[in-house]
Amino acid sequence: MKKILLIDGSSYLYRAYHALPDLRNQNNEPSGVIYGVLNMLKKTMAEYTSDFVVCVFDAKGKTFRNDIYSDYKANRPHMPEDLAVQIEPLKKAIHALGISMLSIEGVEADDVIGTLAEDAVKQDMDVIISTGDKDLAQLVNDNITLVNTMTNEVLDAEGVLKKFGVPPEQIVDYLTLIGDKADNIPGVDKVGPKTAVKWLNEFGDLDNIVANSDQISGAVGAHLKSAIDWLPTGKSLITIKKDVEMNVLFDNFLKSEQDKKELLKIYQHYNFSSWLKKEFEDTDNDLTNTSNSEVQAEFNKNEDYSIVNAESDLDYWITQIEQNNLCILDTETDSLNFMEARLVGVSLAYQAGKACYIPLQHQDMSIPQLPLNLVLNKIKSITENENITKVGQNIKYDMHVLKNYDVTFKGPIEDTMIMSYVIDSTESHGMDKLAKKYLDHDCISFESVVGKGVKQLTFDQVSIDDAYLYASEDADVTLQLYEHLNKKIIADSKLNYIYKEIEIPSLLTLFCIERNGVLISEKILHDQNQDLGLKILNLENEAYQIAEQPFNLSSPKQLREILFDKMKIIPTKKTPTGTPSTSEDVLEELSHDHALPKVILEHRSLSKLKNTYTDKLPKMINLNTKRIHTSYNQAVAITGRLASSEPNLQNIPIKTKEGRKVREAFIANTDSQIVSCDYSQIELRIMAHLSKDPGLLDAFNQNEDIHRSTASAIFNTNDASVSSEQRRFAKVINFGLIYGMSAFGLSQTLNIDRNSAKNFIDQYFEKYPGVKNYMDQGKLVAKEQGYVETVFGRRLWVPLINSSNGIQRAAAERAAINAPMQGTAADLIKMAMNNVQQWIGDNKLETLMIMQVHDELVLEVPNAELDIIKTEIPKIMSNVATLDVPLIADLGSGINWEEAH
Repeated sequence: MKKILLIDGSSYLYRAYHALPDLRNQNNEPSGVIYGVLNMLKKTMAEYTSDFVVCVFDAKGKTFRNDIYSDYKANRPHMPEDLAVQIEPLKKAIHALGISMLSIEGVEADDVIGTLAEDAVKQDMDVIISTGDKDLAQLVNDNITLVNTMTNEVLDAEGVLKKFGVPPEQIVDYLTLIGDKADNIPGVDKVGPKTAVKWLNEFGDLDNIVANSDQISGAVGAHLKSAIDWLPTGKSLITIKKDVEMNVLFDNFLKSEQDKKELLKIYQHYNFSSWLKKEFEDTDNDLTNTSNSEVQAEFNKNEDYSIVNAESDLDYWITQIEQNNLCILDTETDSLNFMEARLVGVSLAYQAGKACYIPLQHQDMSIPQLPLNLVLNKIKSITENENITKVGQNIKYDMHVLKNYDVTFKGPIEDTMIMSYVIDSTESHGMDKLAKKYLDHDCISFESVVGKGVKQLTFDQVSIDDAYLYASEDADVTLQLYEHLNKKIIADSKLNYIYKEIEIPSLLTLFCIERNGVLISEKILHDQNQDLGLKILNLENEAYQIAEQPFNLSSPKQLREILFDKMKIIPTKKTPTGTPSTSEDVLEELSHDHALPKVILEHRSLSKLKNTYTDKLPKMINLNTKRIHTSYNQAVAITGRLASSEPNLQNIPIKTKEGRKVREAFIANTDSQIVSCDYSQIELRIMAHLSKDPGLLDAFNQNEDIHRSTASAIFNTNDASVSSEQRRFAKVINFGLIYGMSAFGLSQTLNIDRNSAKNFIDQYFEKYPGVKNYMDQGKLVAKEQGYVETVFGRRLWVPLINSSNGIQRAAAERAAINAPMQGTAADLIKMAMNNVQQWIGDNKLETLMIMQVHDELVLEVPNAELDIIKTEIPKIMSNVATLDVPLIADLGSGINWEEAH
C-alpha cells in the first residue's frame, strides 16, 4: 500500500513558537519558528517515509464554524507579530525542501487533512497525520495513524482508547461533552474527561446520553440537561469536515528535489549554522560562494594555539591585547574553592581562532615554565588597565583566583555565562553547552584531560602538552561566544539594560561580598551541635518506644514497614513506583492524628540542621581569613534570584527555634555589630504596582496593615475587629495567591474545607479585582509570547505554558503569575545591593557587606559607623526605584545575625 504523510503545519507553527526561546539572526529578525518547524519537518520526514507528503496550513479569514457560532475561537489572541513575520519565509523554506503546501479558504487545516485522509483511504493508502492537535484523534482508524513529533507519541485506534478512554469513533462525542477551551467551544458545565468517558461507556454515544439524561442525577445531571440545546451546535463545531471541495491530485504531493541554492540562502540569512555545516560543508559546487560574513557564529577552527614559556612571547601577547583593548582570560587551578585555589596556568585570547596557554605551576618538568611573579606582574598590566575589556566565562571565579595573588581588575568586565543567562535563564549556561548551542562546536571535555573518579588528576598533574590545547580552547571559545552573544545583548535594549545595569554591577558587588566573608563562632556551633545530637538521640528513643522496636529513622523502607504494615496507618499518597510515600507533606498530614510521623518530622528537621550547618560550617572556615566564604551564582534561578553554595547561606530555616539559633553563630568582629536590612512585603508591593489594583495601591500608599485590610474584607468586618487568627488567614491568602495557590492548596494550608477556601479566594478577588485581572492577563501574555517580564524588562521564559500535560501547564501558569513579582524583587535587591556597595566605597567606610539572602542585605558594621549606616542604608534601599507604592526597608542590628534580623 502507498503511504501519504499529512502534516498539520498550523499545529507546528504554534508549537515551535511556544517551545523555543526568542531566537534571532544578526539582523535581530525572529527565527525560532522557522527553525522549529523546519526541524520538526526534517525529523518527521526522516522517521516516516512516504510516497506523498503535504504540509497543510490554516487559510486567512473566518471559516464556516464562525457562521455556526460567532464566538468560535473568540478567546484567541491575534497572532503575535514576531510569529506572523516568520510565516512567509517559512513557507519559502518548506517549498525549498521540496514539500507541497495546501490551505483552503473557509475551512481549517483539520478539515483539509480530514478530507485528504478520507480520500486516501478510499484509494487504498495508509495515512500518517503529524500533529499535536487532539481533535484529529477522531480520524484514526485501521488505515489512519496520528504521530506527535515533539513527544514521539504514536496513536492508532488502541492508542486513542488508551489515551482518552474512548475509541476514535467516540472522540467527537467525548470532546463535545467536555468542550474545547482553546477554541472557545463550551461543553457540559463541570463535566471533565472522567465523567465523559463514564457516560460514553455506559450509554454508547451522545444521543443516548441525552436520551437518558433523566437517569443522571445531581448537579452534573442538571448541567447536562441545561446543555442539551447547545450540544448539537458544539458537536458540529468539533466534527472535522471530510468533504472539502479542492481540485488537487495526490500526484501534486510527490516530494520534489530540494532547491539547494534557496536553502543555503535561507540558512545563511537566519544563522542556521548547524544545517549549513551538515548540509553544505562538503559541497564542491559554487553554492557556498554565496555565503556572507553575517552567517551565525560558527566556531573558527584555525586552532592557532600555543604554549607561552618565553618572556618575549608573553610580551607579544600583552602588546596584541593592549592594541585590541580586549582580553579573554581564563585561569586553570587545582581547586574549585576560589579562596584556596592555587593558580596552575592562565590562557589568553584576543581574536577568534588564536589563543595561548601560560603554564605556571605544572608538575610536568619536560617543558619550561615562566616564573610565577613575572607572569603575574604582566597579567596585572592587563587586568588593571581600564581601557582593556576583560572577558571570561564565570569571570568572578578568575577574579578571585588572581586576587589571591594580589592581582586586581579595573575597567570593563564581561561574562559570557551571564550573557547567556540574561538571554534565556531557562537554559544551561556552562561553556560546553553554550559552545554547542551557539557555535555548533564540541569542546574538549575536562574529564578527557584529567580523567574521572578516584583516578582523576588535579590540573597541576596534567602534562603541559595536554593542558595547553584544552586551556587555549577555553579562551578561544569564550571569545567567540562573547562576539556572538554580545550582538544579541546589544540588539535588545531590555536585555542590554538587565545585563549592563544590573547583572554586571552585581557580579562586581558579589565579588566583594564573597571576598569579605562571614565571621562564624566555632564555640557556638560546637555547643549547638552537641545539643542537636542529644535531641536527635532522644527523638530516636521516642520513636522506638512508639514503634515498639528500634529501626533506622532515615530509611524510607523501614519507616514504611513500621507506619503502614505494622501500625496499619492508611497511606495518603504513593510514589511513582506504587509504594506508599513517606515524604514530608505526607508525614505532615499524618502527624495530625498519629504521634510517630510528628517525631519523624522533627528528627528529619534537626538532622538536616546538624548535617548541613553545625557539623559542616566549622570545617568550612578559611584558615587565613578565619571566615566562611560562600559562592553566589547569578546564573541558576530562572527568576533572577541569586543562589548560594558551599555553604548555602540562603536556606538556613527561620521558622524553627533551632534553625534561628544557627544564625546566632554568625557574629560580628570586635567593636562591630551585624546589621540586617530587608524589604518589607516586597512581592505584595510589586503585585500592587503590576496589577494597578486601587485597593492594594491605596492600602500601601496609606501605610495600612495589608493583612488586616484583607482580613476585614474576607471576614466582612472592620479593621479594628480583626482577630490575630483572621489576620493570619489573610496573610496566608495574600502570599498564597501571588504564588498561584488554588482553593485546594489554600484549604490544605489553612486546614479548612475547600468550599470555605474558595469563598475566601472569591472574596479576595472581590476586594482586589485588579489582581484577578493581572493574573488572567499574565497567563494570556505568557501563552501568546512564551515569556513574561519584570518591571525592569528581565525576560522570564515559561516554556511549558502551552503544554498538553495539565500538571505542567498549571505549574507554568502559576509561574507566569509569580515570576514577574519574584523577578522584580530579585532585580530590586540586586540594584539595592549594588547601590549600597557603591555608597560604602564612595564614602571609604570600613563597613563590610557580608551576605545577600533573598530580600535581605547583611552587613558587618564598626560601632563608629553604626549611626550613619542605620540612617542611610534604608534610604538607599527605599529609593533604588520608583514604583506606584513606596518601598520600605526595615533595619535591625545586634551582636549576631539572629539578633539583627
